[in-house]
This record gives sequence, C-alpha cells and structure tokens, in this order.
Amino acid sequence: MSRDVDSDAGFVGKLAEMSQGASKFLMQRGETVAVAESSCGGLISASLVAVPGASAFYIGGGIVYTAQSGRQIVPGRPKGMRSASEPFALFEARTIRERMGADWGIGETGASGPSGNPYGDPAGHACVAVSGPVERVITLATGETDRGKNMWLFAHAALALLAEALAAA
Repeated sequence: MSRDVDSDAGFVGKLAEMSQGASKFLMQRGETVAVAESSCGGLISASLVAVPGASAFYIGGGIVYTAQSGRQIVPGRPKGMRSASEPFALFEARTIRERMGADWGIGETGASGPSGNPYGDPAGHACVAVSGPVERVITLATGETDRGKNMWLFAHAALALLAEALAAA
C-alpha cells in the first residue's frame, strides 16, 4: 500500500489551523484544556494535539460516544439530563475539566448524521460548552446531513468557542 505523506502533512496542518487561536492563548497563559467530545469523534482533541508543543496545554480527554463510555469518562450525570443538550454539554465540560485537573474543559454532544438522534434532534444538531474561569455554551444547527462535514463544523465551533472564552477571561 502506498501512502501520500504530503497529503497526511496537509491534513495535520488543517487540524492545527482549526485550533490556532485557542492554542496560542493557552500557551501564552500557561493554561491547560481537557476535552469530552461525542459526535466529533476525536476531531477536537486531534486539532489541539496537531499543534507543535501541544503537551504544554492539552491534558487529554475522551470520546463519549455511548452511555457506557459516558459513565466512565464523565460520570455522575444528573438523572433526567439528556445528551445532545446544552446542560449536558456544560456538564461534560465541567466534569472533564475537574477530572483531568485542567484549567479549561470542552464538552460536545450532538447528531452528526446522516440521520438524527433518538431524542428527535436532526442531523447537524450539536451543543458545545466551554468551562473554566468563563463559561460558554451554544447550540448549532448546520442543516447538513453529511456526517463528515458536521463533525468538522462541530469541532470548528468548539475550538472557536474556546478561543472566545479564553479571550473573555
């Protein structure tokens, strides 16, 4: 099997570009971040790790893709709180920040597609939260059913929200 190393390098560069604003803030201030993501499937973490020197600010994280993984990565979800909601995204962000001992936490949950989730949210629906000295939470509705495109849009929104919160802190 032949691999195109230049294409791989371009992909990593695109990932690093997505987190450029947030990673600069984190490195300049000596702060750290941890991530609990769901429908992004690891793209938020990959974008942060793609930045040279990421070990100075990226603590770690996990993909909360099922209820089973959620119980391990972000345990203690309050009864009745459904995923793919703003309260759950904020719960994820707060919990991963505390569990990992980071200054900041990112939580992401949604429906990447091509269909919606069991809660009735359509593909393209995601909730993203940032928790730290400043907290932010947003709901996205991309209107897209393309799974891959939504994953990228959700990750980009999460990293932009982190940069916004860092700037406000």
